Amino acid sequence: MDGARYIYRQNNWPNFNWKIDELSDLLALVRNKQGRLLGKMEALGFQLQNEAVLETFSADILKTNEIEGIYFNKEEVRSSVARRLGLDIAGLSSVNRDIEGIVDMMFDATINFDNPLTKERLFAWHFSLFPLGRSGMFKIVAGNWRDDSSGPMQVVSGAMGKEKIHFQAPPASVIEKEMSVFLNWFNNKNDIDLVLKAGIAHLWFVTLHPFEDGNGRIARAITDMLLARSDAVPQRFYSMSSQIHTVRKEYYEILEKTQKGKLDITEWIKWFLNTLLKAIINSENTLSLVIKKHRFWTNYGALIKNERQKKILNKLLDGFVGNLTSSKWAKITKCSQDTALRDIQDLIEKGILIKSDSGGRSTKYSIRK
Repeated sequence: MDGARYIYRQNNWPNFNWKIDELSDLLALVRNKQGRLLGKMEALGFQLQNEAVLETFSADILKTNEIEGIYFNKEEVRSSVARRLGLDIAGLSSVNRDIEGIVDMMFDATINFDNPLTKERLFAWHFSLFPLGRSGMFKIVAGNWRDDSSGPMQVVSGAMGKEKIHFQAPPASVIEKEMSVFLNWFNNKNDIDLVLKAGIAHLWFVTLHPFEDGNGRIARAITDMLLARSDAVPQRFYSMSSQIHTVRKEYYEILEKTQKGKLDITEWIKWFLNTLLKAIINSENTLSLVIKKHRFWTNYGALIKNERQKKILNKLLDGFVGNLTSSKWAKITKCSQDTALRDIQDLIEKGILIKSDSGGRSTKYSIRK
């Protein structure tokens, strides 16, 4: 497959076009929802804004990796983000280098959203994703464009011997020139609505696939960078990656269809805008969680007497998976069974926890509604 049927082989590449009359109403709705959300967040005050950013950023980082089949520990991600935000959260975890790398990239993309996007900045992002120059068991070129030394860059699925090629990227020999064109457009093309520009940049970057690995995550960081510009604030209150993860199969299907199509990318932009709209609407869930946690700590914070209790209560408020028992309490907080039971009994007496009807060590505990 020599790439003859792909979008980057079109005569006018990369002069994308779209039917604005088919997009204007949807774009206006997205812009309206963005403005309303930002207005709500401004009304919450600095502390709640930071807590909302913690939830959103953590979800964004977890989901942008899960789209690629990479799963990180949620506590470690939250700890890394909380430290960047300067938040005092009980029970912060130690964090591995891979998590720190992607948090570095995502923070740079959004906090410094107004800075130019350069080759050197992209190389730094890529190196932060692969600090050891390895992707899993495989050695890769880190902090530089791919060289195709192991063959053409292809997106493939299926078992060995029965692979299906979904897409083949442009050859490495043209990447320097192609990325120069992309970066010039990104930094100097200012007559496109920034939300539309985010959708176009996402498609353009993943089509070039300039790195040996990590292209999807970097494309979504670029998307978040432009969405931060469109909001004119560095804080993220909605997660595009979380919504893409929810419709991951659809995401890959529309990408493949667009990359095998013409330069009219109206359908891709429609999909992008609809997905962004759902991400903004779903941010209401994050906002509700933040307000719920804030009210809880306002009401009960002074009654909590140790860090073990704070750690477990935060886990319950964040949606503890499974049933909380005294044995789990002891394991999570690294304390004895007797200490766990004393912690729990203290919270029951204060009206914060309730227990199920079953007795003994299998008794289950939850926060009083």
